[in-house]
Amino acid sequence: MDTWRVYLSGEIHTDWRERIMEGAKALDLPVAFSAPVTDHDASDDCGAVILGGEDQKFWYDHKGAKMNAIRTRSQIEKADIVVVRFGDKYKQWNAAFDAGYASALGKSLIVLHDPSLTHPLKEVDAAALAVAETSEQVVAILKYVIQGKLDR
Repeated sequence: MDTWRVYLSGEIHTDWRERIMEGAKALDLPVAFSAPVTDHDASDDCGAVILGGEDQKFWYDHKGAKMNAIRTRSQIEKADIVVVRFGDKYKQWNAAFDAGYASALGKSLIVLHDPSLTHPLKEVDAAALAVAETSEQVVAILKYVIQGKLDR
């Protein structure tokens, strides 16, 4: 059985990634997961620390965003499935970019968010092949598409 590559993009403030990875492991699904750097400080500071500091915040953030994009683009391009989680506390513009990029590449996109975000994310949801509300639903989707088995 082939190993499926799943990229887990989006908010970094909850345990949604761990729940998906643990659920897939419990079902012994042949999945290799990848994700962006989830250490918020490292993600913000990588450009300035590696390439040199910046006096203007725009250029400081610009360097970091571009360095993070190297990882993100590479992992999305390698993925079979991209899961993008939108949390309710923070505006995840990077997650919206990742969803759009994955969609433009023809990747199978699963969007994960609370029902309260359905209206503001309607365009993102329209690009997805599935819209889930829980990490457990994502695990069930993975089980179904990988094994072709449906638990009723």
